[in-house]
Amino acid sequence: MPMDGTVAGWIAASRVRGALTGALLCVAVAALLPRPSPPGPDELAPNILIVLTDDQSIDTLPSAVGAPPMPWLQSQIQDPAQPWVTFTNAFLDTPLCCPSRASILTGLTSPHTGVQTNADGFDLDASSTLATWLNDAGYTTGLIGKYLNDFPWDRGPSVPPGWDRFVAKQNAGLDTTYYGYSLIDQGVPQFVASSPQGYATTYLAEEAMSFLRAAPAGEPWFLVYSPPAPHEPWLAAPGDRGAFTGQPVSSPSLREMNDVRGKPAWIRSLLPITEAHRALLLTQRRRASETLLEVDRVMQAMTEQVRARGELDRTIIVFLTDNGFSFGEHRWTGKRCPYEACVRTPLAIRSPWAAHSTVDDLVLNVDLAPTVLDFVASSGTVAHPAVDGASLHPYLDASSTDPPPERPGVLLQYTGDAEVPAWAAVRTREFTFIRTSDGTVELYDLLGRFGEPDPGELRNLADDVRSGSVVAELDSLLESLVRAPTRG
Repeated sequence: MPMDGTVAGWIAASRVRGALTGALLCVAVAALLPRPSPPGPDELAPNILIVLTDDQSIDTLPSAVGAPPMPWLQSQIQDPAQPWVTFTNAFLDTPLCCPSRASILTGLTSPHTGVQTNADGFDLDASSTLATWLNDAGYTTGLIGKYLNDFPWDRGPSVPPGWDRFVAKQNAGLDTTYYGYSLIDQGVPQFVASSPQGYATTYLAEEAMSFLRAAPAGEPWFLVYSPPAPHEPWLAAPGDRGAFTGQPVSSPSLREMNDVRGKPAWIRSLLPITEAHRALLLTQRRRASETLLEVDRVMQAMTEQVRARGELDRTIIVFLTDNGFSFGEHRWTGKRCPYEACVRTPLAIRSPWAAHSTVDDLVLNVDLAPTVLDFVASSGTVAHPAVDGASLHPYLDASSTDPPPERPGVLLQYTGDAEVPAWAAVRTREFTFIRTSDGTVELYDLLGRFGEPDPGELRNLADDVRSGSVVAELDSLLESLVRAPTRG
């Protein structure tokens, strides 16, 4: 599908604009104009745009080393004139694609959705998700990109309940991540052949832009744009390949990668990382960053399309990933692990009713659904089913009088498989506490209460006499969180 005149065309035109003049003008205008008020019961509900990437590591947004993989978005979240709220302690309940996506759509943790592995997508109750709740509230809804792994399972091509526009990309294998893939477009199977126009991030972007152009004026809409980037095999858009060659990237040292003292047996049994392997992992990190350049351009183009509709002042834009990715941390490559590289997500939300800010409170992917519902409920009636998450509305509405969620810690968990045993963890501001099914207990002093800070989770202090009270406290907290019922 040609991109001229849409995403690529808008991007090309934007490059000739006076960036400095525009930035100064935005600052001046933002200082003069009053911030809009959230919609009331008799006003149009806010639009919701969620951009959900696949396997994005936490160090890519914001990036402190080398060139930023998402330069436009990073400039936006760092610009005090822009109403972006960045959550620096955002986590995934289960750091794996299908469970995380189910939790985002429902506000429920993976044990409560029934989707605990990538093979469980068919267990999701698709009759009760953000799509159905918002559709029932009068929203035009759309999902473009990845839905749940292995959809449509054995049920045949279809459209899940609640979606007005549904284009689900299927992944038959890694070789179909970016080219030569199948789609289910409004319940009809399609195939996109390998060609420059068929690069998945771009092709899906044009479908998302078409949704934004066609959404009925005067009615609220909800769109999830879910591209494959930066999933392996880390193949960038044609013009971006090699863009990060030679660029410095964030990575632990070889010594840190191989320091697995105090780790459970499944980690200690992994082969040590060699210099050659680490060099390959650095190359893969760079290639993953290159795939995000196109996502960044798409985000800019979609934001400008919303602006062109005259709706930017009533549209909430959310950016996050479904899980992190470990490039050799603790000898591990991939997701599913209980450590920072796997369980953290970049999370930035643009709310017209927020002041630019950075929040270091603990938040989870299950918080997105109740957040959306709170904003929608302010302008009308919407179903508000039982959820596990807490609304982030107080952070995103400067006029809110509601207190932000108070959390001593957040629950992280994985049911286990043949390679990674089951584990459950509590992450607080200061500590990571992990229990693995083989009996291993881990405690990491992230901020240095008992000595040097350990953000790399290298020194297990679970058996340290100084940390006994903390271990007991977090063990009790973990037990209570695991047993907590779904919120009403």
